[in-house]
Amino acid sequence: MLRAALFVPGDRPDRFAKAAAAGADTIILDLEDAVAPAAKPMARERVRAWLAGGGSGLVRINARGTEWHADDVALVTEFGCGVMIPKAESAADVFGTAYPLIETAAGLLNAREICAAPGVVRPAFGSVDLAAQLGVSPDDRTALLQARSLLVLAARAAGVGAPLDGVTTDLTSDDRVRGDAEHAASLGFSGKLCVHPRQVGPVLAAFTPSEEDLAWAREVLAASTGGVGVVRGRMIDKPVVDRARRLLLPEIM
Repeated sequence: MLRAALFVPGDRPDRFAKAAAAGADTIILDLEDAVAPAAKPMARERVRAWLAGGGSGLVRINARGTEWHADDVALVTEFGCGVMIPKAESAADVFGTAYPLIETAAGLLNAREICAAPGVVRPAFGSVDLAAQLGVSPDDRTALLQARSLLVLAARAAGVGAPLDGVTTDLTSDDRVRGDAEHAASLGFSGKLCVHPRQVGPVLAAFTPSEEDLAWAREVLAASTGGVGVVRGRMIDKPVVDRARRLLLPEIM
């Protein structure tokens, strides 16, 4: 149930606990884009101190080929925490308990290979970086529709969790972030990356089944006989029952 993942800059330890208390399913301690080059070694040590003190979260490392990558890898290996791998473009980029960030055209075209690499939990969509490479607006849902759908297909074909959608850069509108999250959910995404605590609530709401959906799912499971049936005038069979079971997963675990 990873619905909302909240980024926090790795060089701002004063924000770590606040981010962890914001209600997201996990925080992402960011050593990459949120940290200036000169501050990256310091940020790594501050993240190390947080993890050593019992704090938790994913760590977004710097990409392979950068001068900080090896030390970042050593950090996440030391603590065995989940790692968000930026600019993943092949299975060779993947290691550990991985959340590869697909944010380039090459990465998108190799998404199934990346998702099938050992250790991948689920991919994440780097919408802002991909949009910049493609020359489109990251807010244009139509322009990125094919990319989002391809990533959902790649994840499911590889047998890993449904992807996390990219960030909404508008920090002023709850309606915008919720609309983006609902759009992603309609395409098969399971959650979304957040860049501000105020985005967490709307994102959680968009990826949490409604009471009506849960009631439908309970009816489906109650009526299921292992064959074909009817609920609310609609046919139900195994795929429908499987969907109902996924909606009720927190209840039946």
